[in-house]
Amino acid sequence: MTFGEELRRLMTERGISQRKLAALVPCNDGYVSRVARDLKAPSPGMAARFDEILDAGGRLAALLPPPPPQPVAAVPFDDEIEALELVRRVAASDVGDDTLTALEMTVDDMASAYPKTPPGELLTRVRRHLSHVSALMDARMTLAERRRLIVVGGWLSLLAATCNIDLGQLPAAAARLRTAAQLAEHADHPEILAWTLETRAWQRLTDGEYGEAVTLARGAQEIAPRGSSAYIQATAQEGRAWARVGAAPETRDALARVERLVEPLPMPDRPEHHYRYDPAKSDAYTATTLAWVGDPAAAPYARGVLARLEQPSTGPARPRRAASARLDLALALLAADQPDEAAHTALEAVTSGRLVPSNYWRAAEVIAAVEARNVPAGELNEAYRELCARPGNGIEGPAGA
Repeated sequence: MTFGEELRRLMTERGISQRKLAALVPCNDGYVSRVARDLKAPSPGMAARFDEILDAGGRLAALLPPPPPQPVAAVPFDDEIEALELVRRVAASDVGDDTLTALEMTVDDMASAYPKTPPGELLTRVRRHLSHVSALMDARMTLAERRRLIVVGGWLSLLAATCNIDLGQLPAAAARLRTAAQLAEHADHPEILAWTLETRAWQRLTDGEYGEAVTLARGAQEIAPRGSSAYIQATAQEGRAWARVGAAPETRDALARVERLVEPLPMPDRPEHHYRYDPAKSDAYTATTLAWVGDPAAAPYARGVLARLEQPSTGPARPRRAASARLDLALALLAADQPDEAAHTALEAVTSGRLVPSNYWRAAEVIAAVEARNVPAGELNEAYRELCARPGNGIEGPAGA
């Protein structure tokens, strides 16, 4: 006999309705329904509570199936989830402020870890927290608590989509962006909704669909609260898209708007946070944009950005962002007719171990431009092939590489 079958039998025998049992636990009425139909396995604590209310003497709790074995790599994340669950239970609430605050802090921690954590590793952690949030949706809570939980789910879905894009997992990224947008609409959270459009604009930019990238970036600006991090990032993304089509006036207009928005901003308390605009980030975006539009000022600008990322006056170095900045510098050096140094700089980026798959196309672009100048690029090509051949990348090498 299954847990759900015995639960239904005991409810009938004791004359306890589904609604009354839910009130006695207490829990959501729909949750009892799913457990009774064996659509959801209760936690050990909930199984014991059902057993106690129905006076089953431990027979009902004994029918709870054992949890599936967890891989060793998941243990640290299991510990993290268990800590959150302990807070929830200590608060004697189905969800409660302490649990929600802990989840919100965890989201901030993971968004701050994004620039320095391999995307596959971060995605594993984000997915486990998404599962925890999904499980909590069955709990009884106030409307305000539910909105906070939905917002947490929105940020986690957005961050998971970003990791998926970094890994070249585009169908999964598209699904998670849709989820993030739906959760943002349910919670009436325009900034998350704007970030979903900005993230799609970035993806279209990497796919070479520059016109759509402009449209999406502008759409994000229309939705985002003016001056918010999403608004600034979407404006910068618009400038990058204009640069890709060689539209210099539109590019410079976007860069000027970003500069005006960033000028009054203080340094955030966690500048590494992926969804809090760091004024220093605008320098890196400007370097990329100037390099793409072929501005002669791009090379010295990109050198300055790279130096600040590797040896900052305050805070830690940003090695992953520095690897990307090397590609900006390589492209700028090509525009300045310095292809030999460009090839060497691109090689440093490719062999750094810090590039994510969503940036491979930029390396391929530099390689193609170096070869077009008849500069030997055998070592660079070989390094690129090795990078793209790593298991799980699913990325092809550049044409002719």
